[in-house]
Amino acid sequence: MAEYQIWDSEYRFMCIVWANAPVGSGKLVKLCAAELGWKKSTTYNAIRKMSEKGLIRNEDALVTVLVPKERVQTEESGAFIARTFAGSLPQFLTAFLSGRALSAEEAEELKSLIDAHRKKEEET
Repeated sequence: MAEYQIWDSEYRFMCIVWANAPVGSGKLVKLCAAELGWKKSTTYNAIRKMSEKGLIRNEDALVTVLVPKERVQTEESGAFIARTFAGSLPQFLTAFLSGRALSAEEAEELKSLIDAHRKKEEET
């Protein structure tokens, strides 16, 4: 199970925090109202929940990030693949690419990512 499992609405909130942190809680309320249509109380509840989960800190009305976006994305995607495809990355890619054509550029980028990952594994 992912250490930082969050719901879709929490992820959307965190995207605002990641893009703006450090950010005052008052400004965060305004950003969430504009981007998510949230009320002040909803934003403060999200701040509290994300603080309890260890993703952010709210100190002296300043919200700072404790866990980077990339770490949450890595954990969430790994949990999704484990849950939905029994941990099989090839099964995930097959389903993801089903009925979708890859451009030569996309195929080359994927190949480069795989080669870089394999090289990294060989070095360790």
